[in-house]
Amino acid sequence: MTDFSSVTCLTIVAESIVQERLVRALAASGAHGWTLSMAQGQGPSAHGDVSDIEGGNVRIETLVSPEVAVRIWAALERDFFPHYAVSAWQYDVKVARLARYSDEG
Repeated sequence: MTDFSSVTCLTIVAESIVQERLVRALAASGAHGWTLSMAQGQGPSAHGDVSDIEGGNVRIETLVSPEVAVRIWAALERDFFPHYAVSAWQYDVKVARLARYSDEG
């Protein structure tokens, strides 16, 4: 039977122009990996057309320990939220093979 462990799933949706900076921030914060995909949608902001002109939006998801999630949130609040169209949310998930997602296990 598979043994599941809890980690934090952190999802970030942002202008594609900050994609590389976000990926560097994830790595610097301790994330071991992430999944990146193009994203489309509509949010509360009235200036959504700007991201279409500059390359659209990206969605980045990473599975990390709660401690790494705190470091990522700090980077988002300091370097991204005040300057770019960035949305983020997190929730707890159960994963198999915990060692793939954290320094634990």
